[in-house]
Amino acid sequence: MNQYGTMARDHWARWLPQRYTQIEDPDSFFSTLGEEVAHQVGDLTLDLAGNEPAGEDYLGKVRRLNMARLQAEEIVLKERVLLPPESPEDQEKEPGAGMRSVPVVVDRSHPLWEQVNADQEERLQDS
Repeated sequence: MNQYGTMARDHWARWLPQRYTQIEDPDSFFSTLGEEVAHQVGDLTLDLAGNEPAGEDYLGKVRRLNMARLQAEEIVLKERVLLPPESPEDQEKEPGAGMRSVPVVVDRSHPLWEQVNADQEERLQDS
């Protein structure tokens, strides 16, 4: 299961428990969903990146492709993976429902530092 499938499984188990329990084979479902999302992100990345402008240097190309990938992930994850919670009560219980529950920036003294650090190291190994 790729990162998108794992993200979907975790999100759905927490925020869409009724839908999650109706899935007969979660491993297969989320593996397939993850692969579909990866393909969609890849295709949309190419569309958003567009053609290489004349005179673009290597770092400019890297920036353009990275930004296109981030935009593609934001769009596709919102549509396919990070769906809104099943009930309005869930949104009231936790602010930012449907958003990442881990802060983007934390220092070593923050209780979630180890989790964020592990996530970042995993992403670096995958790329």
